[in-house]
Amino acid sequence: MQAGAAFHGDEISRPKFMTVKIPQNELGGRPNQSQTGRTVPSTGNHRPADMKTSINDNKLSKRLRRKTGQAIQDFQMIGEGERVMVCISGGKDSFTLLDILKRLRQRAPISFTLRAVHLNQNQPGFPVETLREYLETTGVPFDVIDEDTHSIVKRVIPEGKTMCGLCSRLRRGILYRYAREHGMTRIALGHHRDDMIETLFLNMFYGGQLKSMPPKLLSDDGNNMVIRPLAYCTETDITDYSRLCEFPLIPCNLCGSQDHLQRQAIKEMLAGWEKSRPGRMASIFRSLTRVAPSQLADRNLFDFAALDSHQEFSQWLPEGINEPSARLGPNEPMEQSA
Repeated sequence: MQAGAAFHGDEISRPKFMTVKIPQNELGGRPNQSQTGRTVPSTGNHRPADMKTSINDNKLSKRLRRKTGQAIQDFQMIGEGERVMVCISGGKDSFTLLDILKRLRQRAPISFTLRAVHLNQNQPGFPVETLREYLETTGVPFDVIDEDTHSIVKRVIPEGKTMCGLCSRLRRGILYRYAREHGMTRIALGHHRDDMIETLFLNMFYGGQLKSMPPKLLSDDGNNMVIRPLAYCTETDITDYSRLCEFPLIPCNLCGSQDHLQRQAIKEMLAGWEKSRPGRMASIFRSLTRVAPSQLADRNLFDFAALDSHQEFSQWLPEGINEPSARLGPNEPMEQSA
């Protein structure tokens, strides 16, 4: 992205305002503009409720564009001439991502291209033609990749076990290969703020690691740059926007409908926190942007020994004994019962 270039959604669409006189007898005695001096958006002959809905919808659209543009700018996700591959699953997140990027591109300070890509995993009953028909209406070039990963997952994973892990790895490998073969410089995924928070707790609770989903990531092989432009957007806003746009949402029957998944448990926990303490989710997300390594305990991130660089330290053992004969063997536990 060019230095100093702004990628804000506010630049994309500014509603034009004009004075609209509303007769009292038409709206049950409501004062007209000449009495209040107020102006309202020109939305035709709508009733007040319709007008309010229209204004709120416009605010929602602008908020999503603004937050997406801000994330793109903050993390330098898209630069001049980028070829962005937008991964489309058929869910609300990916549909919203494609729509917002398409709108942002119209007045972005840089030039970049979009290509929508859907991986048809051959799930029984998946309406791939419905998805294809919708993509044809977007005006964005698209491809549908046909790979039968469904049969592989069903064959490898025992009945009743979570299929998400293997399904995700297979899907990622296929999409990475497509991006390399077609010269895509960015792979855009639809993960949003809530996904990042849920992943943070999943890794803490079940993986013993303090990590989440980064807004921008270089793949392990160094060949693909993955971006998450919706990193600042909430799931609630995305859900509302998908209803507003009437996207042809397609549920995932392979993994998303399985009960008792760990992510679903985390999601419910966070929803409870947000209900009892509104703003908790926003506070947790801010913590991801304000990490203080010196206040944690990872010696790879912070050199604690350097705090006392003038002092020479001995090799300490749990009991405080430093004699070679008393050292623990390689297979002995650090903590022993008395």
